[in-house]
Amino acid sequence: MEKVVIFGSTGMTGLCAVEAALKKGLQVRAFVRDPAKLPTNLQNNVEVVQGDVLNYSDVSKAIQGVNGVVVVLGTRNDLKPTTVLSEGLKNIIKAMKESNVEIVSVCLSAFLFLDSDKVPVMFRDINAEHQRQFDLIKESDLKYIAILPPHIADQPGSDYEVKHDATPGRRVISKHDLGRFLVDCLLQPEHFGKICGISTKD
Repeated sequence: MEKVVIFGSTGMTGLCAVEAALKKGLQVRAFVRDPAKLPTNLQNNVEVVQGDVLNYSDVSKAIQGVNGVVVVLGTRNDLKPTTVLSEGLKNIIKAMKESNVEIVSVCLSAFLFLDSDKVPVMFRDINAEHQRQFDLIKESDLKYIAILPPHIADQPGSDYEVKHDATPGRRVISKHDLGRFLVDCLLQPEHFGKICGISTKD
C-alpha cells in the first residue's frame, strides 16, 4: 500500500484519516468539494483533488493510480433523507473496478447492527441511507471493510478494539481512533469482506 484516496477528507473523521495515513508514510490524495476546508498544514502534505462525488468523471480521476480507498462520506448534522452517500459510493465502486483497485474501507454506523424499528426515529432516514451504502459495498466483490462505529467522540485517541459483526465494549469511539482504523484496516487482510464494530477499550 503506497497511495490512498480519501473521500470525505474534510469531515471530522475524514481529517483524522488523512492525518493517520500521513503518519503511516502513505501518499494521500484528498478528494474535496472545497479545498479551503482542508487545514493548511495538511494541504501542503497531500495531493488535493477538487470534485463532486456525484460526478463520475471526478471520482474516476481521483481513483486512478491509488492502491486503496477510504470512504468517510457524511452529512455532518443533517439528518434529512438523502441519497448522496449511496450514489457517491456507486461512483466509487464503479471507478475502483475500472481502475483495478480492490481495497476499500467504508465508514457507516453502528445503528446498522440494530433492527430498523429499534433505531431512534430521528436517525432513521440517515440510517436508511447507510443501509443502501452497506448493501452496495457487500455486493461489490471488492475487498471491502465495512466499519460500523458507535458515537464518534471529539476526544483524544486511546486504545480501541475491533470485533466482527458487533460493537465491542463501550458505545463510543474517538474520531482519531476511527480515522486510524479506516487506514490501518486497508493493510489488514483479516478484515477484508468483514463488518467491523469498533469502540474505545474499557
